Parts: sequence; structure tokens; C-alpha cells
Amino acid sequence: MQKILIIEDNNDINDMLQDLLNKDYEVTCAFSGTEGLFYFSQKKFNLVLLDIMLPGKSGDRVLKEIRQISDIPVIMLTALSDKKLVSEYLMNGANDYITKPFDLDEVYARVTVQLRNSLTNQKQVAESLQYKNIVLDYQSFAIMNQERSIRLGKKEFMIFELLLDNPKQVFTKENLYEHIWHDLYLPGDNTLNTHISNLRKKLAELDPHEEYIETLWGLGIRLAGEQ
Repeated sequence: MQKILIIEDNNDINDMLQDLLNKDYEVTCAFSGTEGLFYFSQKKFNLVLLDIMLPGKSGDRVLKEIRQISDIPVIMLTALSDKKLVSEYLMNGANDYITKPFDLDEVYARVTVQLRNSLTNQKQVAESLQYKNIVLDYQSFAIMNQERSIRLGKKEFMIFELLLDNPKQVFTKENLYEHIWHDLYLPGDNTLNTHISNLRKKLAELDPHEEYIETLWGLGIRLAGEQ
């Protein structure tokens, strides 16, 4: 599950953002710039929501210190209407900004876009992702094990990619279908089961001694070995 750090000194806004995001993300809250940087040094995050006006170290100072060590997406939260000042934050490394008072749907959308872009950039740099003895190659849409490779169908690739991106998450059939097909899952539809079965067979063909997809009966599936 992707991790978000919220650095905001207003308790009500902090709670509101946490309630909005913690259904889909692991959220850590800080209430000062100093506390936020401490959490940032202790844990790997995927995105930071950063207020500008903070006790301790200010938001612009926190942004500078984050940018010295990381290119993580940072969205600034600001009550400022000074476009020139906001532009300076963007030039200094912020990825986006949201002006208070803000619309929660807009916040969620901006967070989603930044995380999606960040993940896409990481994949383009990496070009492949390895788990256990299998490499998922983004260029060839294939899984590989040493000298051998097997092409995956588009949906098989997307299912395995989703499991690798969320190694501890359990996906129900409904979750998977909505993520991959972007449509509602209809009970009795065997399309998803067929794709998962084909993916399991291809993984087993390349690496028969390891399990890659684990079924939790009554719950769903997840990446095997990630408790």
C-alpha cells in the first residue's frame, strides 16, 4: 500500500485529509515541519501533502530539505492567494499546490494523479520489476527467469503488475475486476478466474518451485509470501 505523509498543523484539516485518504493509502500525520521531517527520515513515503505555514520549520524549508534527498511528489497546501509566491514553491520543487479552502474530490484527484505519474516514471526508469525469481518486463510484456521468457496477455500482465505494486494488499474479485477492466464485477463471470489461472500456469512454468499468487479463501488473492 502506498504511503502518504501529511504535514499540516491545523487539527481539523489534518483529520479531514486523513479520513479522506486512509481508506486507500497508509497515512502518517505530522503537525509541524520538524515533526514531518523526522517522520520522513524514518520511513519511505510515496507522496507528501505539505502545508506552507507551519510551526517549527516552515513549509518552504521542509520542501528544500526534502528535495535535497528525494524527488518524491510534494503537493503544497496553501491559504495564500499570491500567485508569484506559489510559483516560487513550484520552481523550488513542489509538484502541485492546492489552495484552501479546498474541495476533497479535487484533493483526492490531485493525489491520485501525482502517485500515478510517479509510479509511471519509476517504471520507465526501471523498465522491469523483479520478485523472487521472476522478472516482469514492461517493454516486452513478458515474465522472465534467467534465459527463459513467456509473453503475458495484456490483462494477465496488468493483474501481476497490480499485485507487485501492492504486495501486502488482498484483492477481492470485485477489486481486481474494477482495477483491471474498469467496470463492475458481475458474480458468475468467469473472465477474471480464467486470466488468473492462465497467469498462475505461466508463472509455474517458469518457476515451478515458488508460489507467486496466494489465495486467501473467502477473502481474495495477493502476492504470495507478503504477510
